[in-house]
Amino acid sequence: MKQLLYILLVVSTFSVSAQEHFPKLAGHVGIVHPLLTISDGNTTGNFGNSYSVGFPLSINIWKTEKVGFSFEIIPAIRSENGSHKMNNLTLHPGILYRLGKGYTFAGRAAFETSGRYGLTPVLNKVVKRNKYSNYFLAIPVPIRFGNDRPASINLSVQVGIAF
Repeated sequence: MKQLLYILLVVSTFSVSAQEHFPKLAGHVGIVHPLLTISDGNTTGNFGNSYSVGFPLSINIWKTEKVGFSFEIIPAIRSENGSHKMNNLTLHPGILYRLGKGYTFAGRAAFETSGRYGLTPVLNKVVKRNKYSNYFLAIPVPIRFGNDRPASINLSVQVGIAF
């Protein structure tokens, strides 16, 4: 009888420890490349007269297995006419929703130090799972307004590591 109780105790301990507990803290780091921007009837590519790149970093709090809150910051560097400088910092709070099969949707508000603001819907796909991290590919679509400039929509590609 003691052996049976011991076995049940060991088995129940393993099943309890295998469960995920929420809220759960996570995050990601990556690199984002804007591909093209549409604004005021014009389409501009990122690899023409200038080049911009961003380095997103986020802290995510998963409330449940499917729903979480994320706060992302993206410092951006622009290279133009032989000069390189950080030209913008985006503050990106948002809601995360796991769609299943490795896909996650992020709906983010956007506030930029350039004076622009807007929304950024993002579709994210885990492409490689590891024990403590995941590699992902994401397609952000920033929509921006403000700062006496015409509205714009951008298509970007982001790669990163989630942990």
